[in-house]
Order: sequence, then structure tokens, then C-alpha cells
Amino acid sequence: MIQRRAFLMATAAALALPGSLGWAQKTAQARSSRIRLTGLRAPIDIVEDELGVPHVRAGSLHDAYFGQGYLVARDRLFQIDIDHRRDMGRMAEAFGAAFVAADKAARLFHYRGDIDAEFATLPPGVLECAQGYVAGVNARIAELEADPAQMPLEYGILGLRPMRWDVRDLVRARGIGMGDADDEVRRAQMQAKGVLEVDQLMAPLRPAWSYRVPEGLDCAAVSEADLGVLLPSARPVPFEAIEEAALDPAERRADRFAQGSNAWTIAASRSATGRPILANDPHLGIGGFSPRHMVHLTAPGLDVIGGGAPGLPGIMQGHTDRFAFGRTNFHIDQTDLFILRTAQEDPDLYWHQGQWKRFETYEDEILVKDGPPQRVTQRYAQGRPIVAQDPARQRASAFATVSMLPGGNMRFAIIAINLAKDWTSLRQAFRIHTSPTNFHYADIDGNTGWQTIGYTPVRPRHDGLFPAPGDGAFDWTGILPVEDMPHVYNPKEGWFASANQMNIPADYPYDKKIISFSWSDPFRYNRISEVLNAQPRHSIADSIALQHDVQSLPARALLALLPDALSPEAAKAAGLLRRWDCGIEADSAAALLYEMVMPELLAGFRDLVVPAAARAFIPSVNLFEMLAILAKPDGRMGADPVAARDALIDRALAAGWRKAQADAGADPAAWRWGDLHRVKITHPLSSLPGIAAAFPPIEGGRSGGDSYTPMARGFNARRGYQVSHGASYLLVADVGAWDNSRFLLLPGQSADPRSPRYRDFYPRWLAGEMQPLWFSRQAVERHAAGRILLTPG
Repeated sequence: MIQRRAFLMATAAALALPGSLGWAQKTAQARSSRIRLTGLRAPIDIVEDELGVPHVRAGSLHDAYFGQGYLVARDRLFQIDIDHRRDMGRMAEAFGAAFVAADKAARLFHYRGDIDAEFATLPPGVLECAQGYVAGVNARIAELEADPAQMPLEYGILGLRPMRWDVRDLVRARGIGMGDADDEVRRAQMQAKGVLEVDQLMAPLRPAWSYRVPEGLDCAAVSEADLGVLLPSARPVPFEAIEEAALDPAERRADRFAQGSNAWTIAASRSATGRPILANDPHLGIGGFSPRHMVHLTAPGLDVIGGGAPGLPGIMQGHTDRFAFGRTNFHIDQTDLFILRTAQEDPDLYWHQGQWKRFETYEDEILVKDGPPQRVTQRYAQGRPIVAQDPARQRASAFATVSMLPGGNMRFAIIAINLAKDWTSLRQAFRIHTSPTNFHYADIDGNTGWQTIGYTPVRPRHDGLFPAPGDGAFDWTGILPVEDMPHVYNPKEGWFASANQMNIPADYPYDKKIISFSWSDPFRYNRISEVLNAQPRHSIADSIALQHDVQSLPARALLALLPDALSPEAAKAAGLLRRWDCGIEADSAAALLYEMVMPELLAGFRDLVVPAAARAFIPSVNLFEMLAILAKPDGRMGADPVAARDALIDRALAAGWRKAQADAGADPAAWRWGDLHRVKITHPLSSLPGIAAAFPPIEGGRSGGDSYTPMARGFNARRGYQVSHGASYLLVADVGAWDNSRFLLLPGQSADPRSPRYRDFYPRWLAGEMQPLWFSRQAVERHAAGRILLTPG
């Protein structure tokens, strides 16, 4: 782990010196400017502090979110524009015919219902905020069109113009995603081959569950063709950084489960401050655009600060003047693949609830750069996109996803959360929150709460683990109410945490209220729990240290399994590992060796225990399951399981030693994990020479950690050792004494290399030097570095 004593001392020193940035010397008078903008209802004041966090002071909710939209577009216009263009299915008009398939797939997942009815169901004030956000984005675009010299560099290089936004598009675009449809197909195929039980080695069911094949499903007829456009290979794009088709199934699965987060909430009774503490570090992609943007929004009825997702109105993780809030992924199975029977004489007819029904169809026109428009027909069954169709086999696949349901849209839920005042009003806001989330809460009155939120389908006749016949017998019958989802308020333990582990309470009736059977391994949670249980009084500095903790529980498990008798080469490796404290430190030779050994062990274990008939379906094995089996070897490992295990570990140690020498040099004394495990930030389109020249990479940083340490710095061994995911945004909130809160943001607020905010946080993020998140008017004024007055134009 990070040496806790030294880290805590350094953190305490940093906490005593707020605002000490080498590049930002406090000037006698803050910079100021005045800008006139169309769409603003009244003047708003924006104070930018020394750390680059803008504090928006508005007279209405509309104008506060106008300020957020304007600032996000100022700092991240190309990022939000390219994401919006992809969601709207308008890439081909900018980049040519190679994007037509991707555009068609994106538009298949456009909401076709009544948009005005969607608006009418929103809580009071939410639509006003969304309209303000969109107006702010458009105001920045108009400002750039009037002064093209300010335009982000990408537009000149690519010959593009930014798209104007429409608030109705926030309802229309729902986003394409696989969900667990590929898992459903794989299980059906394995059932047909008689090897389904082996799937537990890769995708263990948590909680324990017995497979139930839906009545009427012909597993032998199920294939990847039933996934249709859900397969990335069916909608390829030519830009490497946004290309998924090159990833094999093992990589797609690893990447999906790598996207996690940590959060913990400490009650006042367990806090060194006498107030609650809430910590959150969302683990998202690292290496391209930053997934968070900082802002502070104030208006009558609103006072919220933290990190927002660029292109999404509101603050995802942060605090209001009343409560702190954080989130991690809560694994809900929100999708199902339904196999439809179509009519032989008319493939647009499908059998449902005892009668033939006609697909709902919509005609779309896709504009194509340097080519004629493409007309496409989109088909739906009961509002579910038809992702695959095979008329010759009288077969089609309908993809049921909660995101296509009325109200199934995340673009308004965050605003509702920001406008809430307490736990009661928050639980009302949760009703429109679609994405699966562990929501953490702590307020200034000392209350703490955990609520799982997100649309959970009610499946009366199946469990979601297989495709289901689409004849209506297995249709969803509703969404589980928020009140019926797992939650706790003011738990007696004085703390709770989530790290994407299976956290359904033991007494929850999951057999009647099925949520999910697929969860991340519990290593991060178990380490967080270990630390918090040992701290009767937890401090802000303790939370910061825990967010940067690199103690590896899988490494501990491996060391406990090392045999006494080893081959000479394996003995060298074991000797180095036995002298190690299991911290994945950047300067650790043993950590580097461990990261070489573990992939060898996983591959060798797969070859040993996965039957030949199942290997095509099991490209990788689950780490937690492997370590559990190695701790108690059984007949799957052969006639003499203990000897087989020891031989397997011996081979992995020797192979890992050779791999370390090949990648890090012949001298183990010179090995350093951080020399391989580096943090490099590049533009997502850097494969294009013009973009690469204009956006030099931000690089050089060495990192500790891996996917399973609390300081998650994940990588994909098949693609190298570079950090690919982790916490680019970190928050520790001192609830009620808000100016004591701390944050980090990688690499900075701006995505423009011409801005001083382009990479200013990169060295501090690498060093774990959390910075103050000033909130009170007095603190903000004391640390003001610039002012912008926005006025209606």
C-alpha cells in the first residue's frame, strides 16, 4: 500500500496549505471580462478560483444551468459535440459513408414516443434547467461562429462545424449498448453444448442461483447473429479511439467490469471531525477526454458544486449546501434479448400474445458527406428495437432495454437530484433515475443513507440469464419501485461503502425481486472495509489516503499459496514476492513481477480446468473464482489437485520471471512497476496526423495500483501496461464544513492545449495531492482568480 504514515503526514501538510499551486500566484486584482450572449434571461456572475473551478451566480435556475452549459462548451466543446453527434446518428454527414452503419444503429435507439409527454412528467424546475443548459451550449457555439479564432482546433483540422443543440434531443437519444445480451447468447450456446456449468469459472452467479432456461427457447438455434447491430463489428467506425470492433469478447467483458467506482460514507459517530464524511472516486476511462468537468451553480433554490459529466446537465458527484452525494455502479440487469417468430409470407409480421402483429416502422434519412443521403427503415416490436432479422429462418431479435422505456432517460435525473433538499425529496428524484447506481448521502444534520436506484425490470417468468421467446409470455410487467430496492438510512455500524461488489442484503427477497447476478469481484470493497473497520475515528486525511491505497488482496492470496518446493527459476520469483508487503507501488519490483505472474496464472488455470468443449466460450477466467479454487483445489484440477496446483503456480512464477526480464530488464533490482504502468493522455482522434500534431500527448507520469486496488489504475494486459481506467475525479466532502472538502481532476478543466487548464492537475493527480474545493462565498472571493459577467445580448 502507499506508505500510510508518510502519506498521511504529506496530506496533513497539504490540508494546512489550501490553494498552494506553483503556477497560480494570487494577483492583486482578479481578471475580469464581460460577454453578451443570446439566450440568457438576466446577468450572471462567474467567479473562477485559483484552481480553475467556476462559481456561477445566477438569478434563476434557467440561468444557472445556462452558465454550466456555456462553460462546458467553452472548455470541452469538441468532446460534447462528438458525443452528441454519435448519439444523434450524424457522424456520416461529417465524416463520410464509413459511418452510415453506426449512424443507423444509433438512430435505432432513438425514442419514438411522445416527447412532450416526457417533458410533462418531469419534476418542477427540471425542464427549465435543461433548457438553460442547452441554451448555454448554443450561446457558446454562436460566440465561436462570430469569432472563429476562438474555435477549438479540431474544427479547423477536420473541416467541421459544431452542431446546435435542441432540448428535445435530450429525450430522443437513448444510446446503444450491449447490456448483458452477449452473456445471454453465450449461456444459451453453452447449454446447447452441455457445458453451461463451466460458465461459473468466467461469470459466476452472485448471489448463488440455478440456471433456468425459459420454456420454449431453442438454445441450439441461438447464435451471435441474434445480437445483430449490438455487436460492435456490425457498426464499425474508422477512428481507432472509438473503435470497439477490434476488441475480442474477453476484452469487451473485462472493459465492462473495469468501469467501477469506490464510495464510502462515514457517520458523525465514526468521524474525527464530528461531522459525516463522504468520499467518492468514480472509475472511468483514462487516456482520452476527461469524463468530469467542475462547476459550482447557485441560484434561488440551488447551491451545488462538484463534477458533472460533459454534455449532461447537472452535477454527478459533489454536494449542495445541505448534503453531499456520491455514486458507484450498482449492477442491474436492465436488458433482455427476445427471439421473435416472424411470418414466412411477410417478415414484418411477428407472433405476440396469440396473434400476428406488424413491426412499428420509422423512416430515417442519413446525410452523408461526399455522397447521396441514405434512406433506412427502423423496426420495433412493442417499442423494442429490432436488432437482427433473418426472414429465411422466420426469426428476429428484439432488444428490450430500460433506456427505451418512457421516462427511461438519465439526462434529467441529475438535475432533479441537484434540486433536492433532503433524503425525502431525493427519493422522489430517484424515480426518474434510470442508470444502475449505489447512491451515497450525508447531510448537515448528521444523517447518512444508501439507496440503490435505477430501472429494474419486473420479470415474472424468467431471470434474465438467457434470451427469451418473444411471444409475450416473458414480457416485462413493470419497473421495481425505488422503495422496494435495497437501501439503508443511518445504519448502526456508522459507515457503509460500495465498490461494485454484490451488495444485495442477505435478507433481501432476490428470488422474487431479481436485480442481477453479475457483479465485480469484491477485492476493492474488502480492502476498504478492512481499513474502515480499523479506524474508530476516520478523518478527511484518512479518506484521501484510502482513495490512494494500493494494497492488493489478490496478491495476498497468491502469496499464501506459494509452494515450498519450487523449480530454480520459480524460486527466484517466489523469493522476491515473499519479501513484499503486497502494495502495488510504482517503485516496487515485486509489484511488477506480480503483474507479470498473474496473467500467466490465469491463462494456465484456464487451460487446466476449462474442458476443451467449453474453451471457445470461456476466453478468460474470473480472478476471484480462480483464487478460491486454488485455495481449496478439487477434482477439476486432476487426480492430485494439490500437486497440480503447485505445478501450475511454479510454471506461472517462472513464466512471469521471464516476462519481467523481457519487459523490464535482466536486473530485478532495477524493476519498477511504474516504469511500465504509465499515465498517458491523448486526443481520442490522435490517429489523425493533424490532430496528433495539434494535441501533443500529456505523458511521463508513473503510477502504482491496478484494477483490484482501492486506487484503481486498471490496464488491459493484452494491450500493454498503460493506465486505461481509474478515478480521474476524486472527491472527499467534509459535510457541513464544506470548504474543508478536497478534490482532484485529471488532467484539467480544459481540453484545449492553448489553455493553462489543459494539464495543470496532471502532476497533482499523480502525486495524490488533493486540492481544496472552495464553496462558501468568503472562500471563493478570497481565492478568486478571474471574473466573467454574462449579460443578455
